[in-house]
Amino acid sequence: MGAAKIAISIDPKALAQVDRLVKSGRFPSRSRVIQEAVEEKLVRLTRGRLARECAKLDPVVEKAMAEEAFSEEIGAWPAY
Repeated sequence: MGAAKIAISIDPKALAQVDRLVKSGRFPSRSRVIQEAVEEKLVRLTRGRLARECAKLDPVVEKAMAEEAFSEEIGAWPAY
C-alpha cells in the first residue's frame, strides 16, 4: 500500500529545524522527518492510553482472573 499525500501547515521555526535535520543528513527528506515524527507520536499516545487503562485495573482481581484462566488451561491438557 502506498503512502497518502497530505498538505500541512507548519510553524517556520519548526520547519527550520526540519530543514536542519535534512541538511545534516539525519533524514533524506522533509517528508521522512515528518513521517517519523507522526509515527513516534502515535506510538506514544497509544502507550499512554494503554498505561492509563492498565492503571484502572485492580491487581487482586487481575491476579485472580489470571490464576483462574491458568487452572482452566491446565485442566484442558491431556493426561499422559
